[in-house]
Amino acid sequence: MRADPLRIVAIGGGTGLSTLLRGLKKHAYSPWHETGERRAPPVDITAVVTVTDDGGSSGRLRREFDVLPPGDIRNCLVALSEDEALLSRLFQYRFRTGRGLRGHSFGNLFLTALADVTGDFPRAVQFSSEVLAIAGRIFPSTNANVSLEARLADGSIVSGETRISRSKTPIDRVGLRPPGCRPLAETLKAIEEADLVCLGPGSLYTSVIPNVLVGGMSRAIAESPALKAYFVNLMWQPGETMHYTAYDHLRAIHKHARRRLIDCVVLNTAPIPAALLERYAAEKVEPVAADRERLEKAGVEVVEAPLVAKGEKVRHDPDQAAEVAVELARRGRRRRRSRRRAR
Repeated sequence: MRADPLRIVAIGGGTGLSTLLRGLKKHAYSPWHETGERRAPPVDITAVVTVTDDGGSSGRLRREFDVLPPGDIRNCLVALSEDEALLSRLFQYRFRTGRGLRGHSFGNLFLTALADVTGDFPRAVQFSSEVLAIAGRIFPSTNANVSLEARLADGSIVSGETRISRSKTPIDRVGLRPPGCRPLAETLKAIEEADLVCLGPGSLYTSVIPNVLVGGMSRAIAESPALKAYFVNLMWQPGETMHYTAYDHLRAIHKHARRRLIDCVVLNTAPIPAALLERYAAEKVEPVAADRERLEKAGVEVVEAPLVAKGEKVRHDPDQAAEVAVELARRGRRRRRSRRRAR
C-alpha cells in the first residue's frame, strides 16, 4: 500500500525558488521514473512560478513572440531534473554568438517553440517536465501575459520588472497589468490539498509578491488548511528591499495580499563569513535583521535554522532549506488531520 506523500507547494521565482526546489528534489520521487511497485515519494512538489520577467533572453522572447517569460520556469525545470543529465545541461546552454541567438538559452527557445506548437504555454511546461523527467510539477502563476508595475514612495510609477528592480526610490506597492488575471485550476487544487505552502526565498517585489497578486491566489492560500511559511531573504536587495527587516518583508506580503497569509517565517541563524559581509557592505547591502519580537507580536511563529550556503555569494543552502520545508510539511500534515478530526 502506497503512503500518501507530503504535499509542498513552493511559490516564487528567480534563483530563490530554484534553490529550494533543488533541495526538495532529494526528498521527492519523479512519476516518470516509476517502475513496478516502487514506494510512493515522501514529498510531492508543486512549484508556482511568477511570469513577470521582462529582461534578458526572457524579455526578448516576450516581445518578439508574445509568449510568457520562460527563464524562471526553465531554471525550476532544471532544478527538479537529474543533476548530471545531459538534457538538463542542454536546457541551461546559452548561445555566446550568432545573430539573434546570442544571449538566449536553449531551454528558453525550446519552451517558446513548444508553446507555439501546442498553442498553450502551461502545456509546453508540462511536456518539458516529461522530457526532463522532473521530480514534481511546475505551473506558471497565470497563463495571462502580464507585466509588473510599481508605485514608488515619491508617487512616481515604474513599469517593468527590470526597471523596478533597478529603482533607487523605495517601493510603495506593485501591481499586475492588465489586472484580472487568474491562476491555473491545477494551481488552486494543489494549494487546497497542500500540507505546506511556502513563499520565497527570492526577490520580494519581483519574485514573491507578483504571485499573490494573481486574482484568487491569496484567497486560495489563506483558505487552504496547509501551514503557510515564508523564507525570509538573507540580505537586503538593492532596488527592492534596502533596510528591510524580516517583519518589513512579512508586512509587504500581507499588504499586497490584503489578508493575513503567513503562519511562520523562516530565519537564518548561521553566521555569514566576514569577507562576504565586507564585499556586500561595499554595495551598502547588509543582512536582513531578524526582528523576532515584532514578528511574534504580529502573530507569526519564528522558525530558525542555519541556512547560509558556502560560496562567493550569500545564498540559501538548498539542502538546509529543504529540510526545514519538509519538517514544516510534516507539521502541516498533522494540523490538517487534527482539523479534520475536529469537524
